[in-house]
Amino acid sequence: MLVTARQSEQSKQVKVGGQAVIEGIMMRAPRTFTVVVRRPDGQLAVREDRWHSPMEKWPLLKKPLLRGSVVLYEALFNGIQALMFSAQEAMGEEEEKLGPWTLAGTIAFALGGAILLFVVVPHVATLGVGMLFGTELGVRSLWFHVIDGVIKVAIFVGYILAISLMQDIRRVFQYHGAEHKSIHAYEKGEDLTVENARKYPTLHARCGTAFLLLVLVLSIFLFTAVFPLLPKDLFDSRIATNALYIGIKILLLLPIAGMSYEIIRIADKVNNPLLNAVLLPGLWLQKLTTREPSDDQIEVALIALKKTLEKEEIWGGSESSA
Repeated sequence: MLVTARQSEQSKQVKVGGQAVIEGIMMRAPRTFTVVVRRPDGQLAVREDRWHSPMEKWPLLKKPLLRGSVVLYEALFNGIQALMFSAQEAMGEEEEKLGPWTLAGTIAFALGGAILLFVVVPHVATLGVGMLFGTELGVRSLWFHVIDGVIKVAIFVGYILAISLMQDIRRVFQYHGAEHKSIHAYEKGEDLTVENARKYPTLHARCGTAFLLLVLVLSIFLFTAVFPLLPKDLFDSRIATNALYIGIKILLLLPIAGMSYEIIRIADKVNNPLLNAVLLPGLWLQKLTTREPSDDQIEVALIALKKTLEKEEIWGGSESSA
């Protein structure tokens, strides 16, 4: 989840991101990466690292429509690191540092699975729907992309419903709710205590779940606009042609992620009924991905948030004065 938080109305804005992991929370600010996990014995395991964003090295990536793709990459990279750490600590095992090749392989596997599930399968399934009803749905057809989009969203929601049946995942969803409550308290400028955070909702408009759903929905409109502009009959083989179309869809995910991120940023600053309506399905979906947390889960989220803010002030301040 990416939000713009304020310690007070006069203070500098700090961008804080969060993710629920196994028995814990990951929080991330522009220069700080923190994971707090509750071990089986009740003690807390903490990992704090300095995070070097690609946007620090290449300022061009901070530009609108480019930064959204970077944020998506960072969320995946940090999320896998946090999940690995939390899995080891929650099971009481000693942490093993992930080598660069292991981490790269894990990220590649995750990206490949997502592309297969949300790009390849819906595209092929839509072709199958056309064959089932005796009509050849082409990528220049509005109905092709509508059906393709509906299948993608159905897979996404179905996947969430399926994993929500697992007890361990339900606890992760509780930590997800705790993460949102702590962010709400921080945004309101309240002291970061369990009592203050408890009263806030588990839903948040700038949650990663809402972001992913927005990406899926926007893809319908962008694909509908782009594919009629492509030249016809590039290959004699239907398989080769559709493989090319799938490749184009994968490339278009980058600008779609960028647009989705910008919409969420604007909605954070402007109270617009149209933007609120666009983000509303993401809030509905969070009713599946969040649960009401216990006080000890809120405590973990608040500790992760506090440590992130403390380190961000140290690392940010030292660099700005250098």
